[in-house]
Amino acid sequence: MANKSDKWPTNVAGKFYVDQQCIDCDLCRETAPANFTRHNDGGYSYVYKQPTTPEEVAQCEDAMQGCPVEAIGTDGAE
Repeated sequence: MANKSDKWPTNVAGKFYVDQQCIDCDLCRETAPANFTRHNDGGYSYVYKQPTTPEEVAQCEDAMQGCPVEAIGTDGAE
C-alpha cells in the first residue's frame, strides 16, 4: 500500500501520487500515459497531471490496481 509520507516530491498535488516503492516497471505510464511519466534521472514514475476526466480517473485506478509494488496511492491532497 502506497504511503503518502513517502511520495516523490515530483508528484503534482492531488489525489493520486507515486511513492518511493516504485520500481520503474512502466505499467502506470502505459496504462495512464496522460497522467504518469518517468523521472529519467531518478528512475521512477510520478504523477505529472492529475486526472480531469472520468476516463483518466479510470486509467489511473487501473494503474494503481496493476502496480506490482503498490506504489500508487489515492489518499493525497484533493
